[in-house]
Amino acid sequence: MSATVAASVPAPPVKAAKKKVSPSNLLLGASLNLFEVTTLGQPLEVIKTTMAANRGDGFTTSLGRIWNRGGVLGFYQGLIPWAWIEASTKGAVLLFVASEAEYYAKNAGASEFLAGITGGVTGGVAQAYATMGFCTCMKTVEITKHKMAASGQKAPGTWATFMDIYRREGIRGINKGVNAVAIRQMTNWGTRFGFSRLAEQGIRRVTGKEHGEKLNAGEKIIAATIGGGLSAWNQPIEVIRVEMQSKKDDPNRPKKMTVGNTFKYIYETNGMKGLYRGVTPRIGLGVWQTVCMVALGDMAKTYVEKVTGEKVTAKH
Repeated sequence: MSATVAASVPAPPVKAAKKKVSPSNLLLGASLNLFEVTTLGQPLEVIKTTMAANRGDGFTTSLGRIWNRGGVLGFYQGLIPWAWIEASTKGAVLLFVASEAEYYAKNAGASEFLAGITGGVTGGVAQAYATMGFCTCMKTVEITKHKMAASGQKAPGTWATFMDIYRREGIRGINKGVNAVAIRQMTNWGTRFGFSRLAEQGIRRVTGKEHGEKLNAGEKIIAATIGGGLSAWNQPIEVIRVEMQSKKDDPNRPKKMTVGNTFKYIYETNGMKGLYRGVTPRIGLGVWQTVCMVALGDMAKTYVEKVTGEKVTAKH
């Protein structure tokens, strides 16, 4: 009788283990992000932002515009300090928040796929409000303020611009467009995680690795590149973000810009095409980030594990 009762008692649910976040994980993420942005990342960011801010320009016209305002260095405007601050902090924020969100989602009964997307979306929103809002704002200001120089005015330096915005508009001013950044990061990470997982499943079916075998570096890059490229569907949010943060003078622009009225302004002045300006360099940026984070990331993870003896679980 007692054996029958014991057999009928359901086993307690297995709780998901919380991922350990170590200093080596955070340092690795910051280093990879700094390498990515200092090489091709910032030039692609500058091209993307220039095209989004000057929506009447084509790709080659935008390249000429950037070259004319500083030669090679024109492609690195906003790198120091804003892109470096963003690159060195956003990975840590994503890792902490995404791992916590994924842990609670799994323990609430979510599948691996859904828990991964939940972690990515939550981490992306946290990135925007914690560090990326003011960094993207100041990078955009740096890139677009040179229209002042073109009209004969002397453009102020980086910190002078920062302090001027802070004095006039406070915290809200240097975080202008942060809601658009949050929407972009949330949809970007959610889409990237989702499409990358779907691409991985397809690659596993084609290569016969359907029982948990490790994907090689090339297969990981293909999967993550598909995810990164397809995540550019939300380019209208990026164009809205650039317009909200731009130092452009236009009497037709809404005085108090929100995501909604900025969308309306861009659509009325440039149509649907204007909302997708800069999508090509953005796809290129996604591919380059993937190569850095996946191919170089795997090599760096192996090295860090050998040196520290710690298992690296970071996804940046």
